[in-house]
Amino acid sequence: MNADPILEETLIKRSQQKKRTSPLNYKERLFVLTKSRLTYYDGRPEKKHKKGSVDLQKIKCAEIVKHDSGPIACQNKYPFQIIYDCNTLYVFAPTFESRSVWVKTLKEEIRNNELIVPKYHPNFWAEGVWQCCRQADKLAPGCEEYNLFGDITRKPLPPTPDDVLHTNLAGCVYKPPSPLPQNGDEEDEEEELVLAMYDFEALETHDLNLVKGEEYVLLQKSDVHWWKAKDKNGCEGYIPSNYVTEKKSNNLEKYEWYCRNVNRSKAEHLLRSEDKEGSFIVRDSSQPGMYTVSLYTKFGGDGNGSTRHYHIKLTQGPHRQFYLAEKHLFNNIPELIEYHQHNAAGLVTRLRYPVGRKGRSAPTTAGFSYDKWEINPSDITFMKELGSGQFGVVRLGKWRAQHKVAIKAIREGAMYEEDFIEEAKIMMKLSHPKLVQLYGVCTQQKPIYIVTEFMELGCLLNYLRQRRGQLNNEMLLSMCQDVCDGMSYLEANGFIHRDLAARNCLVNESHVVKVSDFGMTRYVLDDQYTSSSGAKFPVKWSPPEVLHYSKFSSKSDVWSFGVLIWEVYNEGKMPFETKTNAEVVEFISSGCRLYRPKQASKAVYEIMNQCWHEKAERRPSFSYLLLMINQIMECDC
Repeated sequence: MNADPILEETLIKRSQQKKRTSPLNYKERLFVLTKSRLTYYDGRPEKKHKKGSVDLQKIKCAEIVKHDSGPIACQNKYPFQIIYDCNTLYVFAPTFESRSVWVKTLKEEIRNNELIVPKYHPNFWAEGVWQCCRQADKLAPGCEEYNLFGDITRKPLPPTPDDVLHTNLAGCVYKPPSPLPQNGDEEDEEEELVLAMYDFEALETHDLNLVKGEEYVLLQKSDVHWWKAKDKNGCEGYIPSNYVTEKKSNNLEKYEWYCRNVNRSKAEHLLRSEDKEGSFIVRDSSQPGMYTVSLYTKFGGDGNGSTRHYHIKLTQGPHRQFYLAEKHLFNNIPELIEYHQHNAAGLVTRLRYPVGRKGRSAPTTAGFSYDKWEINPSDITFMKELGSGQFGVVRLGKWRAQHKVAIKAIREGAMYEEDFIEEAKIMMKLSHPKLVQLYGVCTQQKPIYIVTEFMELGCLLNYLRQRRGQLNNEMLLSMCQDVCDGMSYLEANGFIHRDLAARNCLVNESHVVKVSDFGMTRYVLDDQYTSSSGAKFPVKWSPPEVLHYSKFSSKSDVWSFGVLIWEVYNEGKMPFETKTNAEVVEFISSGCRLYRPKQASKAVYEIMNQCWHEKAERRPSFSYLLLMINQIMECDC
């Protein structure tokens, strides 16, 4: 019978953190699992009512949380997670055995669900990032393969759960609960409110205008990049998800001084360009879940101005508080920043002038509108020619006379057009600050057009060659970090680039490097990309398994990334300068590798060599490479 409980136990529930920086809180709840639902109740004697419920058919994953980033802030130390719809429910069990029973039983109950995830995040979502892979998108695909069977031991489940249903293990009680009131507050069914961080003009009838600073009610999150919302006048429509942030007092996204995707080198460049005493930003630290204040002063040193970087630290103990240079303690980061805006208190100067998003353009959107990938050519205005690539001429243009775009006209015979058009629908769903955004395609005439984000400073290869002798180690490492960040996102989404190289990365007016042309090699008709066997790949950027077996994977992209780092540190020099493709194959197959560039430190060259491991499975992931680069940047820069 569906109403009969399978499991019942008092556990601790953590707040759902529906957006990036919700405050953490932990509450005791009586969890009751039946064949159809997982329900939790307020277990206090004076107030006993239903607080939330999850339909088992909507659960996509039940798995332990591999917590290894500090103490757990409640008395139950064995967390597990339940993923359903767009939410992650974190539950804490009192013992290892208790958690095992819950995870095993939940997996058995959901094993026939249609929406099981292929990958999940093994660590917590906390402080606006996944602790396992540093992805900053709450809805980003998982980074570790999900095993539907078993728990931490990865052992297969028994044929049925009957063997454990009547076992009193770790205090779990399997008797029907006494009747509980079904009315009362549903703590997970409150309206979710967001604030607009940027203006957005509705371009189609099903979109909704956004006005910076105004409040909106979220109605639907069925698409990662486009959410349905309602404004204060009751108008409904789709909005870009990266233009809004949760309306919470301690949500850093709402503050002008917070910059999520700015590294140490770019922070220094940003503050130096402002050149104002006490200008500052708060950014993500290289240490997962931590933050850094970058502060500019014009006094002291050589008189040219310098940037100091202060890690925001946490006290020890159960009631952890934030502080900077001196131990002036605060309950949250906004309070800390507000105090230091009026008091230096150990800093080189007080925080006078928040820089952050001020004056910066809005981020790109995944397409111009919700579910729009086919672009009407009459909406495009052609401007100057930017260059010529392997597919055809690239021009600067405008969409509907207002949005600057790059337009690639695909010359006849340059690619397998029909296959690419199908792939373009998938590629448009990929959206990340370090990827060149594909806005759509024009396929109703010949030649077909590919419409993408416009990158003002052109391709990375030319950018490097034009600035030889002007780029310091911080700048070079920052470029590699940008590319690695974008590739980590592609890797997490199971997307293989196949042609990662400096020529296929672009640079915008803020000197941010973005990965371009991902996945395009498969559709190229070009001898440069064709081996003697007929397979298509860029030989000088390819690992042994591609050279010999045309076997592509994220690990072959990692090899190419090592060559790209070499290109960056040699400021655009051609790898294997004088060797032919055949000589490169022989050189690599014999175990030889590219030499260490003069500007590359031993730590940077070690990253290259890890990328060039002969065995693909021994090469690091992009998420791990990103951590290594972040650490070098914080230590050496």
